Amino acid sequence: MKKEADRRRLRDVLSTHGALRSGELERQGFSRQDVSTAVKQGIIERIGRGLYTLPNAELSEHQSLIEVVKSSATARICLLSALRFHDLTTQNPHEVWIAIGPKDRKPAIRTSKIRVYRFSGPALKEGLEQHTIQGVTIPVYSVAKTIVDLFRYRNKVGIDVALEALKEGWRAKRFTMAEIDRFARLCRMSRVMAPYLETLVA
Repeated sequence: MKKEADRRRLRDVLSTHGALRSGELERQGFSRQDVSTAVKQGIIERIGRGLYTLPNAELSEHQSLIEVVKSSATARICLLSALRFHDLTTQNPHEVWIAIGPKDRKPAIRTSKIRVYRFSGPALKEGLEQHTIQGVTIPVYSVAKTIVDLFRYRNKVGIDVALEALKEGWRAKRFTMAEIDRFARLCRMSRVMAPYLETLVA
């Protein structure tokens, strides 16, 4: 990449989008040779398989989600990361928590730490919402599905976290009892959650 104007445009594109795959850079008018040269010159950095960003980019929380989703077409944002995305916890996990299928390939990412859980069947497919951030579609489990998942993995995340999310979500009217009941049945959590749900409507 010889022209300063091209280098500047490449920086601007990545500054806007956070991270882009090689194919996306090609559609922006940069050839594979341009990308390879830019990496060698230190203009951009390869942070995953075919994934590029600016060197030493300070990734925001959402940019980390973008990076993970771009690195894996099967990744779904779940548990603590979904809870944080929905602004229902004061915790700020240092890892991006994702769910993938039983046979899906684990994403290989250099700059963002991930914690992978393998969901299957309806627990994997149901309750997903599609949110658009910087032009990228981020699959995130809904508030109700996330709370049920927290109870499913209460031994990993802590029952206190699940209870806090349940109470705060109910107080803020972020879900209905029908939604919680649906996902609790689907994930076989009805008996576990019943005592806690009763306290909400008592």
